[in-house]
Amino acid sequence: MQTYHAGSRAVQDRAGVRDIADHVGQIIGQGIKPVAAAFLELQPLLILGAADPTTNRVWASPLTGPPGFVRATGPHRISVTGGPRPTDPLTPALTGARDLPVGTIALDPRTRRRMRVDGRLRSTARGFAIEAERVFSNCPKYIQRRESYETVADRAPAPSQHGGELTPAQAEFIASSDTFFLATVHEHGADASHRGGNSGFVQAVSPHELTWQDYAGNAMFLSLGNLHADPRAGLLFLDWNTGTTLQLTGKARTEFGQDGERRVRFTLDEAVETPGALPLRWSPPEYSPANPTPAR
Repeated sequence: MQTYHAGSRAVQDRAGVRDIADHVGQIIGQGIKPVAAAFLELQPLLILGAADPTTNRVWASPLTGPPGFVRATGPHRISVTGGPRPTDPLTPALTGARDLPVGTIALDPRTRRRMRVDGRLRSTARGFAIEAERVFSNCPKYIQRRESYETVADRAPAPSQHGGELTPAQAEFIASSDTFFLATVHEHGADASHRGGNSGFVQAVSPHELTWQDYAGNAMFLSLGNLHADPRAGLLFLDWNTGTTLQLTGKARTEFGQDGERRVRFTLDEAVETPGALPLRWSPPEYSPANPTPAR
């Protein structure tokens, strides 16, 4: 797989950072190094992004398990025991999958480290395996530190609530969030990435629309490049205390301001809220010193 496709190149050129992107893009590899394998085995949470081939909708889904439920089983393969909960929107796409393009991100709030593995997924008897095509780690920018977590053994997911627009409570949930995950796709693959900021950095401006500022990052523009090529997107918000998840699917576009500011505008197709979906309870956040103060 090429480092960049035409969508990423178009955004890089508009931002005037192609040379920087070529330099930074050298961090992307195909192999899982021992330090990366060790990192994966410590994580209780993995985010997976993909398009459901039946509905064509893109979702970002959380997977949890005891450390070791995600592990490298070779220099180009990771294995995941289990999968999303049965009612997760991506579960039908993963069941029996043989060559599904997926993107994953493992983020550790304790160390503010993250690692992304994109590739092709096939289901297995115990869960699924991913043949890695792109492996890389990002800087800790905009990741909120959470020093510890506990597994709440008696927490069970409540029935999911589906809707075609956001409720006032969901809009408030979004506005109070300091983190969300973004799933995007392109012709030959998928990607899952992290977005962070102080509470208020992303806003529901109507029951059908969200917007957020695209903060300065690594200049690769993988997510925005995917959206340039294919506007489908999935968003995942989670409550780090109660385990409630809010999954959104729809379409997104990037708006470029004259001063170089970029904003992403997301239009909702479907929302799925699941109270108590995750058994993890994390400690309160220590906000990243890189976070800008969101405009009000």
